[in-house]
Amino acid sequence: MEKSANSQGNRRGTARRAHRRIGITGPMTIYEAAEHKRRLIDVLDRAAELEIDLSRVTEMDTAGVQVLLLAKREAAKADKVMRLTAHSAASLDAIDLYNLGGY
Repeated sequence: MEKSANSQGNRRGTARRAHRRIGITGPMTIYEAAEHKRRLIDVLDRAAELEIDLSRVTEMDTAGVQVLLLAKREAAKADKVMRLTAHSAASLDAIDLYNLGGY
């Protein structure tokens, strides 16, 4: 998973509220789920808004979908915005399988 951030603010804490954009590269399966979960929650903790670019996801199973749902739930609980963008074919297939296109 690659991280990049557009931090808006000074060094004293307003960067915590910045918009963050991360890209996930490779598979999102049960084998990577714990690492993806840790990274997404870590980035979400430091951002007011999180954009997750799925364009480089090569494979996604139920565990990958669950990690995205967890991140979405945690964002909502913290009154933060989370968006999924640039879906790869693999991510769209998994999301469509569970009829989660509108989520």
